[in-house]
Amino acid sequence: MTTTVTDLQALCAGDSRTQLVDVRSTTEFAAGHIPGAMNVPLDQLESRLDDLAPEVRLVLICQRGARARMAATLLEGRRRTTVLDGGTGAWFEAGLPLVRSVKTRWALERQVRLIAGLMVLAGAALAVLVNPRWVLLCGFVGLGLTFAGLTDVCLMASVLLRMPWNRVAAGRRVQPVTSCSL
Repeated sequence: MTTTVTDLQALCAGDSRTQLVDVRSTTEFAAGHIPGAMNVPLDQLESRLDDLAPEVRLVLICQRGARARMAATLLEGRRRTTVLDGGTGAWFEAGLPLVRSVKTRWALERQVRLIAGLMVLAGAALAVLVNPRWVLLCGFVGLGLTFAGLTDVCLMASVLLRMPWNRVAAGRRVQPVTSCSL
């Protein structure tokens, strides 16, 4: 079952008991989420079933809808679920507010992909134009990404988290609310 942004607003404005569950990563959630949503990343969903209210409908949210549909499949038969069509992106495009707890609007994973891509591009260009040894930069990035994939520890993400644009905005704390409160 799916719902639109307009229907979600009406659902939350009414008296129905609904829990908004954002299944994106914690950094994506911090970069902007629907007010009242709680964060349960997709990879933690099955282990955190007790965090989800059993007697209410869950509205599953992600950036555009794909991960929320995967979450709905995981929860099939266990909880009543609805997927927000278009996800947080559709909410934002409708002109509705997002709660942000970091200064940037870019999720950490997106920042890592951008920096890694730029490093590989620079290494390849420098290898062709300056010195073939610059190809080692591409290998270094590939090694780092492989290490991150195998261990779930991303050194580049650790560095990016310390950047000023990724620090928690002054006076803001992320406190998930477990029911609709728009």
